Amino acid sequence: MAREQERLSTEIVNRGIEESGPHAGSFSFYVKVRPALPDFLNSVNLKHVKLGYGYLLSHRLYLALPPLLIAVFSAQIGKLTWDSLYPKFHLSVDALFIVLLLGIIFYIYLGLTPRSTYLIDFTCFRPPDEFKISKEEFIELARKSGKFNDAAIEFQQRVLKNSGIGDESYMPRLVFRPDHKVNLKDGREEAAKVIFGAVDDLLSVTKIQPKNIGILVVNCGVLNTTPSLSSMVINHYKLRHNIQSFNLGGMGCAAGIIAIDLARDLLNVYPGTYALVVSTEIVSYTFYAGNEMDMLLPNCFFRMGAAAIMLSCNRLDRWRSKYELTQLVRTHMGMDNKSFKSIHVKEDGNGIQGLSVGRDVIEVGGHALKANITTLGPLVLPVSEQVHFFTDLLFKQNTGSKPYIPDYKLAFEHICILAVGKKVLDEIQSNLELTEEYMEASRKTLERFGNTSSSSLWYELAYLEAKGKMKKGDRVWQIAFGSGFKCNSVVWKALRCVRRPRQNPWIEKENE
Repeated sequence: MAREQERLSTEIVNRGIEESGPHAGSFSFYVKVRPALPDFLNSVNLKHVKLGYGYLLSHRLYLALPPLLIAVFSAQIGKLTWDSLYPKFHLSVDALFIVLLLGIIFYIYLGLTPRSTYLIDFTCFRPPDEFKISKEEFIELARKSGKFNDAAIEFQQRVLKNSGIGDESYMPRLVFRPDHKVNLKDGREEAAKVIFGAVDDLLSVTKIQPKNIGILVVNCGVLNTTPSLSSMVINHYKLRHNIQSFNLGGMGCAAGIIAIDLARDLLNVYPGTYALVVSTEIVSYTFYAGNEMDMLLPNCFFRMGAAAIMLSCNRLDRWRSKYELTQLVRTHMGMDNKSFKSIHVKEDGNGIQGLSVGRDVIEVGGHALKANITTLGPLVLPVSEQVHFFTDLLFKQNTGSKPYIPDYKLAFEHICILAVGKKVLDEIQSNLELTEEYMEASRKTLERFGNTSSSSLWYELAYLEAKGKMKKGDRVWQIAFGSGFKCNSVVWKALRCVRRPRQNPWIEKENE
């Protein structure tokens, strides 16, 4: 299949007044030309459409069972009359047989029905004010550290100016010390602070005892210690000896949804327990103290943060849970070399380790997003939109005309897009034709907390809760991107009107 034509985006950058040279005193600017996201609304890959309908049809046998069983037993019970049944009801072998058979079939039906996954509650860690850092202070500390040349300082200053990050995000200042080098001790200390802070708040809110947690999944992209971060959590909270523990590393900002998926599968195997999911990234271990431009980008965007989520598949927990997981779709583009190499940890020419972000990461991310939402569509879109799309696909696929692309805004009341950066959010908003209301949570989270990696999605959902926007029946779409390259989506449905929570990283700011 021929590759679709590459789309480019342009940006005019003001360089101000020239201070020297033949054009001193005159105004100057330059134009950036970069690959843009693919045009989602003008193209569609049938492979991903078929995959979406495959997900929809698989594991759906149980939907046909209730009507069939009701029809069969209605016909059988209809043959009995009350007059013939009443005199011998307490002794009737037929009646007992019917009741017993109904009970067995109901039990089998419950076994065939996939268990729902319930999100009981979640919390996000808000670091102490001593970790707050403004963009101006960031540049000043970077300049004083002596680790960056003038070009690197200017590059970081320019990126921060257009990043969408405000002046109240959090990061450890120790990374700017002239003698500081990335080390495990500082990484472990930061991990303990953010992870234990989030989990302490979650246990306080849910009133769940650590001994009742049977599943633990911790994800962190770059910092992978021995013992693992999941072992650190087990040791700190003295979790049970037979806990199902997993530590996900190297999977980037999309690992939070992967952790949810893994916890969901484990809950179906161990249904009588709770699953604790922890998502974080450790800034002091990802900070790059060199001058390679592609490795300086994470310095400008990544900030401290962590989220803890409590899940259950016990039907008795539905009454106190906030959300029910309705759909989860994962897309991996690692078979493509450009996608695989777009984000990776490496060492520069001086042996300094950092996270490299390729120039084509937006283009790569766009193709992953396109594949993911095309697969997700059949699972979440209204029937009317699917019928329109499917008939258009059948009758126009050989005409060469542009296919009808459904309106994804009809499927969700809220959307939480990973707070990667302002440029990425702008591109996604334009391509999916989203309103500012849909983008509000993502933009506000980027401004207030920066890119906290896989936990960003939870800061965004916390924002919606703090604003009182989550009503019963509302559907919220969380979508994340990560190295590999991956694009993952999860859809939650609110089981009740979510009141203003006690533990929320946004509430204290509003009261100030």
